Amino acid sequence: MTDRFEVQRTIPATAADIFAIVSSPNGQVAIDASGMLQRATGEPAHAVGDTFVLHMDREALGDRPMGKYDVTVTITGYEQDRFITWEVSAPTFPSIGHYYGYRLEPVDGGTLVTSIYDWSRVGEKWRRGGAWPVIPEAALKATLGILERTVRTGG
Repeated sequence: MTDRFEVQRTIPATAADIFAIVSSPNGQVAIDASGMLQRATGEPAHAVGDTFVLHMDREALGDRPMGKYDVTVTITGYEQDRFITWEVSAPTFPSIGHYYGYRLEPVDGGTLVTSIYDWSRVGEKWRRGGAWPVIPEAALKATLGILERTVRTGG
């Protein structure tokens, strides 16, 4: 089993238009296919170290009775209109080594968007419960579909 998913989709839009959505707290909520992201607080990311809060509901996955909780998103990689990665943490858990992100590459007909989810640095203490990966690969693929729809409608 891999400790990383990368899924891709060519979206007929500019990298700048796509990046505006994936770097925004509300944009992330709008495109989430897992159902866990309920709403967000904060401003769009502009640099490594920026943070915002996502209000979550783990019940959407139906795997763990965690209910509603908040996570802080901390931007760990940033190149305007090209690349963004982030880790999540909460008062009940530190950043434990998994991260998410997007890589954007201009191509004929739009932008090749790669969604990244990597949990390879999650320590054994956190792996014991068998919750990895938290997000299934199919949800990443579905999120890219929602991203295409959102960017086309100006969302």
